Amino acid sequence: MSAPGFDPLPDLLIAVPVVIAACRAGAGLFRRMGQPPVIGEMTLGILLGPSLLGWVSPSLQHWLFPPEVLPYIGALGNLGLLAFMFLVGLELDLSALRGHSRTAVAVSQVSIALPLVLGSLLALGMYGTFAPEGVGRLPFVLFVAVAMSITAFPVLARILTDRGMYTTRLGSLAMACAAVDDVTAWCLLAVVAAVGASGSLQDAALTALWSAVFLAVMLWVVRPLLARAAARAGRAVESTVLVALFCGLCLSAFVTDRIGIHALFGAFLFGVMTPRGSRTVEVSAARLRAFTVPVLLPLFFVSTGLKTDIGLLGGDPTQWLWAGAVLVVAASGKWGGSTAVARLAGEPWREAMSIGALMNCRGLTELVVLNLGLQLGVIGPSLFTILVLMALVTTAVTSPALTWFRREPLSASPALPEPPQETADAVRRSTEPSPSGV
Repeated sequence: MSAPGFDPLPDLLIAVPVVIAACRAGAGLFRRMGQPPVIGEMTLGILLGPSLLGWVSPSLQHWLFPPEVLPYIGALGNLGLLAFMFLVGLELDLSALRGHSRTAVAVSQVSIALPLVLGSLLALGMYGTFAPEGVGRLPFVLFVAVAMSITAFPVLARILTDRGMYTTRLGSLAMACAAVDDVTAWCLLAVVAAVGASGSLQDAALTALWSAVFLAVMLWVVRPLLARAAARAGRAVESTVLVALFCGLCLSAFVTDRIGIHALFGAFLFGVMTPRGSRTVEVSAARLRAFTVPVLLPLFFVSTGLKTDIGLLGGDPTQWLWAGAVLVVAASGKWGGSTAVARLAGEPWREAMSIGALMNCRGLTELVVLNLGLQLGVIGPSLFTILVLMALVTTAVTSPALTWFRREPLSASPALPEPPQETADAVRRSTEPSPSGV
Protein backbone atom coordinates (compact mmCIF):
# COMPACT_ATOMS: atom_id res chain seq x y z
CA MET A 1 0.00 0.00 0.00
CA SER A 2 1.14 3.55 -0.70
CA ALA A 3 1.90 5.88 2.18
CA PRO A 4 -0.90 8.29 3.17
CA GLY A 5 -0.72 11.44 1.12
CA PHE A 6 1.55 9.83 -1.50
CA ASP A 7 1.15 11.40 -4.94
CA PRO A 8 2.18 8.98 -7.71
CA LEU A 9 1.82 11.55 -10.50
CA PRO A 10 5.40 12.93 -10.51
CA ASP A 11 6.88 9.42 -10.62
CA LEU A 12 4.44 8.35 -13.33
CA LEU A 13 5.34 11.40 -15.40
CA ILE A 14 8.91 10.07 -15.49
CA ALA A 15 8.27 6.31 -15.69
CA VAL A 16 5.58 6.31 -18.39
CA PRO A 17 7.49 8.21 -21.12
CA VAL A 18 10.68 6.23 -20.37
CA VAL A 19 8.82 2.94 -20.74
CA ILE A 20 7.00 4.00 -23.91
CA ALA A 21 10.16 5.36 -25.57
CA ALA A 22 12.23 2.30 -24.61
CA CYS A 23 9.64 -0.19 -25.85
CA ARG A 24 9.14 1.81 -29.04
CA ALA A 25 12.88 1.77 -29.69
CA GLY A 26 13.04 -1.96 -28.97
CA ALA A 27 10.14 -2.64 -31.31
CA GLY A 28 11.79 -0.66 -34.11
CA LEU A 29 15.16 -2.35 -33.59
CA PHE A 30 13.74 -5.86 -33.66
CA ARG A 31 11.55 -5.04 -36.66
CA ARG A 32 14.74 -4.15 -38.57
CA MET A 33 16.11 -7.55 -37.54
CA GLY A 34 13.12 -9.25 -39.13
CA GLN A 35 11.43 -10.04 -35.83
CA PRO A 36 7.88 -9.18 -34.72
CA PRO A 37 8.03 -5.86 -32.85
CA VAL A 38 6.46 -7.51 -29.80
CA ILE A 39 9.76 -9.39 -29.30
CA GLY A 40 11.51 -6.03 -28.88
CA GLU A 41 8.92 -4.84 -26.36
CA MET A 42 9.08 -8.09 -24.40
CA THR A 43 12.87 -7.90 -24.34
CA LEU A 44 12.97 -4.25 -23.28
CA GLY A 45 10.46 -4.96 -20.53
CA ILE A 46 12.76 -7.66 -19.14
CA LEU A 47 15.88 -5.47 -19.49
CA LEU A 48 14.26 -2.65 -17.50
CA GLY A 49 13.66 -5.06 -14.64
CA PRO A 50 16.04 -6.71 -12.19
CA SER A 51 17.50 -8.94 -14.91
CA LEU A 52 19.64 -6.05 -16.26
CA LEU A 53 18.85 -2.52 -15.05
CA GLY A 54 18.30 -3.63 -11.47
CA TRP A 55 21.56 -5.60 -11.63
CA VAL A 56 23.67 -2.87 -13.26
CA SER A 57 22.23 0.09 -11.35
CA PRO A 58 19.75 -0.75 -8.58
CA SER A 59 19.53 2.93 -7.58
CA LEU A 60 18.52 3.98 -11.10
CA GLN A 61 15.89 1.29 -11.31
CA HIS A 62 14.55 2.30 -7.89
CA TRP A 63 14.41 5.92 -9.03
CA LEU A 64 12.57 5.04 -12.25
CA PHE A 65 10.23 2.51 -10.65
CA PRO A 66 9.86 3.19 -6.93
CA PRO A 67 7.85 0.47 -5.16
CA GLU A 68 5.05 2.91 -4.27
CA VAL A 69 4.34 3.63 -7.95
CA LEU A 70 4.41 0.04 -9.24
CA PRO A 71 0.71 -0.63 -8.48
CA TYR A 72 -0.26 2.39 -10.59
CA ILE A 73 1.96 1.27 -13.47
CA GLY A 74 0.41 -2.18 -13.18
CA ALA A 75 -3.13 -0.76 -13.19
CA LEU A 76 -2.50 1.30 -16.33
CA GLY A 77 -0.84 -1.69 -18.00
CA ASN A 78 -3.79 -3.89 -17.13
CA LEU A 79 -6.18 -1.39 -18.73
CA GLY A 80 -4.09 -1.65 -21.88
CA LEU A 81 -4.17 -5.43 -21.57
CA LEU A 82 -7.97 -5.49 -21.27
CA ALA A 83 -8.27 -3.34 -24.39
CA PHE A 84 -5.83 -5.66 -26.16
CA MET A 85 -7.90 -8.73 -25.20
CA PHE A 86 -11.02 -7.01 -26.50
CA LEU A 87 -9.25 -6.38 -29.82
CA VAL A 88 -8.08 -10.01 -29.96
CA GLY A 89 -11.68 -11.15 -29.55
CA LEU A 90 -12.89 -8.65 -32.13
CA GLU A 91 -10.35 -9.85 -34.70
CA LEU A 92 -10.90 -13.57 -34.06
CA ASP A 93 -12.40 -14.55 -37.41
CA LEU A 94 -13.56 -18.16 -37.54
CA SER A 95 -14.52 -17.73 -41.22
CA ALA A 96 -10.91 -18.73 -41.95
CA LEU A 97 -12.05 -22.28 -41.21
CA ARG A 98 -13.93 -22.44 -44.52
CA GLY A 99 -12.26 -25.05 -46.66
CA HIS A 100 -9.79 -25.97 -43.92
CA SER A 101 -12.03 -27.04 -41.07
CA ARG A 102 -11.00 -30.70 -40.81
CA THR A 103 -7.26 -30.05 -41.07
CA ALA A 104 -7.46 -26.96 -38.84
CA VAL A 105 -9.39 -28.74 -36.11
CA ALA A 106 -7.05 -31.76 -36.23
CA VAL A 107 -3.88 -29.65 -36.12
CA SER A 108 -5.14 -27.29 -33.43
CA GLN A 109 -6.48 -30.00 -31.14
CA VAL A 110 -3.31 -32.10 -31.33
CA SER A 111 -1.23 -28.94 -30.82
CA ILE A 112 -3.23 -28.45 -27.63
CA ALA A 113 -3.47 -32.09 -26.48
CA LEU A 114 0.19 -33.07 -26.94
CA PRO A 115 1.60 -30.06 -25.03
CA LEU A 116 -1.01 -30.69 -22.32
CA VAL A 117 0.17 -34.26 -21.88
CA LEU A 118 3.89 -33.46 -22.07
CA GLY A 119 3.46 -30.36 -19.90
CA SER A 120 1.56 -32.37 -17.27
CA LEU A 121 4.33 -34.96 -17.08
CA LEU A 122 6.94 -32.21 -16.80
CA ALA A 123 4.92 -30.35 -14.16
CA LEU A 124 4.67 -33.49 -12.03
CA GLY A 125 8.46 -33.56 -11.92
CA MET A 126 8.71 -29.81 -11.24
CA TYR A 127 6.09 -29.70 -8.50
CA GLY A 128 8.39 -30.33 -5.56
CA THR A 129 10.94 -27.74 -6.77
CA PHE A 130 8.85 -24.92 -8.20
CA ALA A 131 5.34 -25.06 -6.71
CA PRO A 132 4.72 -22.25 -4.18
CA GLU A 133 3.94 -23.35 -0.64
CA GLY A 134 0.31 -24.32 -0.19
CA VAL A 135 -0.43 -24.77 -3.91
CA GLY A 136 -2.10 -28.07 -4.72
CA ARG A 137 -0.67 -30.44 -7.27
CA LEU A 138 -3.74 -30.24 -9.53
CA PRO A 139 -3.81 -26.45 -10.17
CA PHE A 140 -0.01 -26.38 -10.58
CA VAL A 141 0.03 -29.22 -13.10
CA LEU A 142 -2.98 -27.86 -14.99
CA PHE A 143 -1.49 -24.40 -15.26
CA VAL A 144 1.92 -25.54 -16.51
CA ALA A 145 0.22 -27.85 -19.03
CA VAL A 146 -1.96 -25.04 -20.40
CA ALA A 147 1.00 -22.63 -20.48
CA MET A 148 2.76 -25.09 -22.79
CA SER A 149 -0.18 -25.19 -25.21
CA ILE A 150 -0.63 -21.46 -25.95
CA THR A 151 -0.37 -19.98 -29.46
CA ALA A 152 -0.26 -16.20 -29.95
CA PHE A 153 -3.01 -15.71 -32.52
CA PRO A 154 -2.48 -11.92 -32.90
CA VAL A 155 1.31 -12.21 -33.31
CA LEU A 156 0.86 -15.04 -35.81
CA ALA A 157 -1.55 -12.88 -37.83
CA ARG A 158 0.93 -10.00 -37.80
CA ILE A 159 3.80 -12.22 -38.98
CA LEU A 160 1.71 -13.54 -41.86
CA THR A 161 0.64 -10.02 -42.85
CA ASP A 162 4.17 -8.60 -42.70
CA ARG A 163 5.48 -11.46 -44.86
CA GLY A 164 2.69 -11.20 -47.44
CA MET A 165 1.37 -14.66 -46.52
CA TYR A 166 -2.01 -13.63 -45.13
CA THR A 167 -3.95 -14.57 -48.30
CA THR A 168 -1.92 -17.65 -49.27
CA ARG A 169 -3.25 -21.14 -48.74
CA LEU A 170 -0.64 -21.72 -46.04
CA GLY A 171 -1.49 -18.46 -44.29
CA SER A 172 -5.21 -19.19 -44.38
CA LEU A 173 -4.69 -22.67 -42.96
CA ALA A 174 -2.37 -21.38 -40.21
CA MET A 175 -4.90 -18.70 -39.23
CA ALA A 176 -7.67 -21.30 -39.08
CA CYS A 177 -5.54 -23.59 -36.87
CA ALA A 178 -4.61 -20.71 -34.57
CA ALA A 179 -8.24 -19.56 -34.27
CA VAL A 180 -9.43 -22.97 -33.08
CA ASP A 181 -6.34 -23.26 -30.86
CA ASP A 182 -7.03 -19.85 -29.30
CA VAL A 183 -10.64 -20.63 -28.41
CA THR A 184 -9.71 -24.02 -26.92
CA ALA A 185 -6.76 -22.65 -24.94
CA TRP A 186 -8.78 -19.80 -23.40
CA CYS A 187 -11.52 -22.22 -22.37
CA LEU A 188 -8.91 -24.45 -20.69
CA LEU A 189 -7.31 -21.45 -19.02
CA ALA A 190 -10.69 -20.37 -17.64
CA VAL A 191 -10.98 -23.80 -16.01
CA VAL A 192 -7.47 -23.50 -14.57
CA ALA A 193 -8.22 -20.01 -13.27
CA ALA A 194 -11.40 -21.28 -11.62
CA VAL A 195 -9.56 -24.18 -9.95
CA GLY A 196 -6.64 -21.98 -8.92
CA ALA A 197 -8.80 -19.21 -7.51
CA SER A 198 -11.31 -21.41 -5.71
CA GLY A 199 -8.93 -24.06 -4.43
CA SER A 200 -11.46 -26.91 -4.73
CA LEU A 201 -13.29 -28.71 -7.51
CA GLN A 202 -16.65 -27.96 -5.86
CA ASP A 203 -16.01 -24.22 -5.90
CA ALA A 204 -14.62 -24.54 -9.43
CA ALA A 205 -17.87 -26.23 -10.51
CA LEU A 206 -19.85 -23.31 -9.07
CA THR A 207 -17.58 -20.88 -10.92
CA ALA A 208 -18.09 -22.89 -14.11
CA LEU A 209 -21.87 -22.70 -13.63
CA TRP A 210 -21.82 -18.91 -13.27
CA SER A 211 -19.49 -18.71 -16.26
CA ALA A 212 -21.97 -20.70 -18.35
CA VAL A 213 -24.78 -18.35 -17.27
CA PHE A 214 -22.67 -15.34 -18.20
CA LEU A 215 -21.81 -16.88 -21.59
CA ALA A 216 -25.51 -17.54 -22.27
CA VAL A 217 -26.38 -13.94 -21.42
CA MET A 218 -23.63 -12.67 -23.71
CA LEU A 219 -24.78 -14.93 -26.58
CA TRP A 220 -28.54 -14.46 -26.39
CA VAL A 221 -28.93 -11.02 -24.85
CA VAL A 222 -25.82 -8.88 -25.28
CA ARG A 223 -24.88 -10.02 -28.78
CA PRO A 224 -28.31 -9.23 -30.35
CA LEU A 225 -28.33 -5.85 -28.57
CA LEU A 226 -24.85 -5.10 -29.91
CA ALA A 227 -25.94 -6.15 -33.42
CA ARG A 228 -28.88 -3.73 -33.33
CA ALA A 229 -26.69 -0.98 -31.93
CA ALA A 230 -24.07 -1.58 -34.64
CA ALA A 231 -26.75 -1.33 -37.32
CA ARG A 232 -27.55 2.18 -36.07
CA ALA A 233 -23.92 3.08 -35.35
CA GLY A 234 -23.53 4.80 -38.69
CA ARG A 235 -25.67 7.65 -37.40
CA ALA A 236 -23.75 7.89 -34.11
CA VAL A 237 -20.75 10.05 -33.34
CA GLU A 238 -17.60 7.90 -33.54
CA SER A 239 -16.41 9.07 -30.14
CA THR A 240 -19.69 7.85 -28.64
CA VAL A 241 -19.16 4.39 -30.13
CA LEU A 242 -15.59 4.34 -28.80
CA VAL A 243 -16.79 5.22 -25.30
CA ALA A 244 -19.52 2.56 -25.50
CA LEU A 245 -17.04 -0.13 -26.56
CA PHE A 246 -14.57 0.74 -23.82
CA CYS A 247 -17.27 0.86 -21.13
CA GLY A 248 -18.68 -2.44 -22.40
CA LEU A 249 -15.35 -4.26 -22.25
CA CYS A 250 -14.70 -2.89 -18.75
CA LEU A 251 -18.11 -3.98 -17.44
CA SER A 252 -17.78 -7.41 -19.04
CA ALA A 253 -14.31 -7.74 -17.50
CA PHE A 254 -15.73 -6.72 -14.11
CA VAL A 255 -18.36 -9.47 -14.26
CA THR A 256 -15.88 -12.25 -15.07
CA ASP A 257 -13.56 -10.94 -12.37
CA ARG A 258 -16.38 -11.22 -9.83
CA ILE A 259 -17.27 -14.69 -11.10
CA GLY A 260 -13.68 -15.76 -10.47
CA ILE A 261 -12.20 -16.41 -13.92
CA HIS A 262 -10.23 -13.14 -14.27
CA ALA A 263 -11.19 -9.89 -15.95
CA LEU A 264 -9.34 -10.57 -19.22
CA PHE A 265 -11.86 -13.28 -20.18
CA GLY A 266 -14.70 -10.78 -20.01
CA ALA A 267 -12.88 -8.29 -22.24
CA PHE A 268 -12.04 -11.06 -24.72
CA LEU A 269 -15.62 -12.37 -24.80
CA PHE A 270 -17.03 -8.88 -25.29
CA GLY A 271 -14.76 -8.52 -28.32
CA VAL A 272 -15.99 -11.84 -29.72
CA MET A 273 -19.60 -10.70 -29.30
CA THR A 274 -19.07 -7.29 -30.89
CA PRO A 275 -20.42 -7.32 -34.48
CA ARG A 276 -17.97 -6.97 -37.37
CA GLY A 277 -18.56 -5.18 -40.62
CA SER A 278 -19.65 -1.83 -39.18
CA ARG A 279 -17.33 0.94 -40.35
CA THR A 280 -17.97 2.99 -37.20
CA VAL A 281 -17.11 0.04 -34.97
CA GLU A 282 -13.95 -0.68 -36.98
CA VAL A 283 -12.83 2.94 -36.83
CA SER A 284 -13.51 3.11 -33.10
CA ALA A 285 -11.59 -0.13 -32.52
CA ALA A 286 -8.69 1.21 -34.58
CA ARG A 287 -8.62 4.37 -32.45
CA LEU A 288 -8.69 2.29 -29.29
CA ARG A 289 -5.77 0.24 -30.59
CA ALA A 290 -3.86 3.32 -31.73
CA PHE A 291 -3.71 4.60 -28.16
CA THR A 292 -3.78 1.60 -25.85
CA VAL A 293 -1.31 -0.64 -27.72
CA PRO A 294 1.61 1.81 -28.05
CA VAL A 295 0.94 3.80 -24.85
CA LEU A 296 -0.62 1.54 -22.20
CA LEU A 297 0.46 -1.95 -23.22
CA PRO A 298 4.22 -1.25 -22.80
CA LEU A 299 3.46 -0.66 -19.11
CA PHE A 300 2.24 -4.25 -18.97
CA PHE A 301 5.53 -5.42 -20.51
CA VAL A 302 7.49 -3.54 -17.88
CA SER A 303 5.27 -4.89 -15.09
CA THR A 304 6.11 -8.35 -16.41
CA GLY A 305 9.80 -7.47 -16.70
CA LEU A 306 9.92 -6.24 -13.11
CA LYS A 307 8.68 -9.68 -12.01
CA THR A 308 11.19 -11.50 -14.22
CA ASP A 309 14.58 -11.94 -12.59
CA ILE A 310 17.03 -14.14 -14.46
CA GLY A 311 19.28 -13.83 -11.42
CA LEU A 312 16.86 -16.12 -9.56
CA LEU A 313 18.15 -18.97 -11.70
CA GLY A 314 21.69 -17.99 -10.67
CA GLY A 315 24.50 -20.43 -11.22
CA ASP A 316 22.45 -23.45 -10.19
CA PRO A 317 22.74 -25.87 -13.14
CA THR A 318 19.58 -27.65 -12.01
CA GLN A 319 17.50 -24.52 -12.61
CA TRP A 320 18.93 -24.13 -16.10
CA LEU A 321 18.36 -27.81 -16.83
CA TRP A 322 14.70 -27.33 -15.91
CA ALA A 323 14.61 -24.24 -18.15
CA GLY A 324 16.01 -26.32 -21.02
CA ALA A 325 13.45 -29.05 -20.36
CA VAL A 326 10.63 -26.50 -20.44
CA LEU A 327 11.87 -25.16 -23.79
CA VAL A 328 12.22 -28.65 -25.29
CA VAL A 329 8.77 -29.75 -24.11
CA ALA A 330 7.16 -26.51 -25.30
CA ALA A 331 8.70 -26.70 -28.79
CA SER A 332 8.31 -30.45 -29.29
CA GLY A 333 4.68 -30.38 -28.17
CA LYS A 334 3.52 -27.44 -30.29
CA TRP A 335 5.91 -27.50 -33.23
CA GLY A 336 6.35 -31.27 -33.38
CA GLY A 337 2.69 -32.09 -32.84
CA SER A 338 1.39 -29.52 -35.33
CA THR A 339 3.93 -30.59 -37.96
CA ALA A 340 3.13 -34.28 -37.60
CA VAL A 341 -0.62 -33.83 -37.88
CA ALA A 342 -0.35 -31.40 -40.80
CA ARG A 343 1.86 -33.92 -42.59
CA LEU A 344 -0.61 -36.75 -41.90
CA ALA A 345 -3.37 -34.49 -43.26
CA GLY A 346 -1.55 -34.39 -46.61
CA GLU A 347 0.49 -31.21 -46.35
CA PRO A 348 4.03 -31.34 -47.86
CA TRP A 349 6.87 -31.37 -45.34
CA ARG A 350 7.85 -27.72 -45.72
CA GLU A 351 4.27 -26.47 -45.37
CA ALA A 352 3.79 -28.77 -42.38
CA MET A 353 6.99 -27.49 -40.75
CA SER A 354 5.92 -23.90 -41.43
CA ILE A 355 2.55 -24.49 -39.76
CA GLY A 356 4.37 -26.03 -36.80
CA ALA A 357 6.66 -23.00 -36.50
CA LEU A 358 3.70 -20.62 -36.57
CA MET A 359 1.76 -22.61 -33.96
CA ASN A 360 4.85 -22.56 -31.72
CA CYS A 361 4.71 -18.74 -31.60
CA ARG A 362 3.57 -17.60 -28.14
CA GLY A 363 4.26 -13.87 -27.87
CA LEU A 364 2.23 -11.56 -25.70
CA THR A 365 -0.55 -14.10 -25.19
CA GLU A 366 1.82 -16.28 -23.17
CA LEU A 367 2.80 -13.30 -21.00
CA VAL A 368 -0.88 -12.71 -20.26
CA VAL A 369 -1.26 -16.33 -19.19
CA LEU A 370 1.90 -16.30 -17.05
CA ASN A 371 0.92 -13.10 -15.26
CA LEU A 372 -2.43 -14.70 -14.49
CA GLY A 373 -0.67 -17.71 -12.97
CA LEU A 374 1.60 -15.50 -10.88
CA GLN A 375 -1.34 -13.40 -9.72
CA LEU A 376 -3.27 -16.52 -8.70
CA GLY A 377 -0.19 -17.77 -6.84
CA VAL A 378 -0.13 -21.01 -8.85
CA ILE A 379 3.49 -20.46 -9.91
CA GLY A 380 6.38 -18.68 -8.19
CA PRO A 381 8.92 -16.12 -9.48
CA SER A 382 11.52 -18.70 -10.55
CA LEU A 383 9.16 -20.71 -12.75
CA PHE A 384 7.60 -17.46 -13.97
CA THR A 385 11.04 -16.35 -15.19
CA ILE A 386 11.68 -19.70 -16.89
CA LEU A 387 8.34 -19.60 -18.71
CA VAL A 388 8.84 -15.97 -19.78
CA LEU A 389 12.20 -16.93 -21.31
CA MET A 390 10.50 -19.85 -23.06
CA ALA A 391 7.88 -17.50 -24.52
CA LEU A 392 10.58 -15.13 -25.74
CA VAL A 393 12.66 -17.86 -27.41
CA THR A 394 9.76 -19.70 -29.07
CA THR A 395 8.40 -16.45 -30.50
CA ALA A 396 11.83 -15.26 -31.66
CA VAL A 397 12.51 -18.42 -33.70
CA THR A 398 9.25 -18.19 -35.66
CA SER A 399 10.32 -15.68 -38.33
CA PRO A 400 13.80 -17.21 -38.94
CA ALA A 401 12.20 -20.67 -39.20
CA LEU A 402 9.68 -19.44 -41.77
CA THR A 403 12.49 -17.84 -43.77
CA TRP A 404 14.39 -21.12 -43.73
CA PHE A 405 11.42 -23.29 -44.74
CA ARG A 406 10.32 -20.84 -47.45
CA ARG A 407 13.72 -20.16 -48.99
CA GLU A 408 12.33 -21.53 -52.28
CA PRO A 409 8.87 -20.93 -53.80
CA LEU A 410 6.28 -23.38 -52.54
CA SER A 411 4.61 -24.85 -55.58
CA ALA A 412 2.07 -26.61 -53.38
CA SER A 413 0.94 -23.36 -51.77
CA PRO A 414 -0.70 -21.28 -54.50
CA ALA A 415 -1.94 -17.88 -53.54
CA LEU A 416 -5.62 -17.61 -52.86
CA PRO A 417 -7.70 -15.27 -55.03
CA GLU A 418 -7.32 -11.65 -53.98
CA PRO A 419 -9.98 -10.76 -51.42
CA PRO A 420 -12.59 -8.10 -52.14
CA GLN A 421 -11.33 -4.56 -51.58
CA GLU A 422 -13.41 -4.06 -48.44
CA THR A 423 -11.97 -7.28 -46.95
CA ALA A 424 -8.43 -6.23 -47.80
CA ASP A 425 -9.07 -2.83 -46.25
CA ALA A 426 -10.39 -4.46 -43.07
CA VAL A 427 -7.28 -6.65 -42.80
CA ARG A 428 -5.04 -3.63 -43.36
CA ARG A 429 -6.90 -1.57 -40.75
CA SER A 430 -6.71 -4.41 -38.22
CA THR A 431 -2.93 -4.68 -38.53
CA GLU A 432 -1.56 -1.25 -39.49
CA PRO A 433 -2.05 0.63 -36.21
CA SER A 434 -0.22 -2.03 -34.16
CA PRO A 435 3.39 -1.00 -33.54
CA SER A 436 3.81 -3.77 -31.02
CA GLY A 437 3.13 -6.47 -33.54
CA VAL A 438 -0.06 -7.57 -31.86
